[in-house]
Amino acid sequence: MRPVRCFTCGKLLADKYDKFEERVKRGEDPARVLDDLGLKRYCCRTAVLTSVDFSDEIAKFKK
Repeated sequence: MRPVRCFTCGKLLADKYDKFEERVKRGEDPARVLDDLGLKRYCCRTAVLTSVDFSDEIAKFKK
């Protein structure tokens, strides 16, 4: 599951994941996309780059 806020500084990240993934899938440079989204701190950048969405995998086990 993706964090809603940065673990270190508390900046809101939840509204940026979809935009980030969409633009990276179109072939844009991830570093440039993070800059455009206003994520300058390394803690926020790391949280976005390393998060993995497991909600589809978890949903398989729901009865």
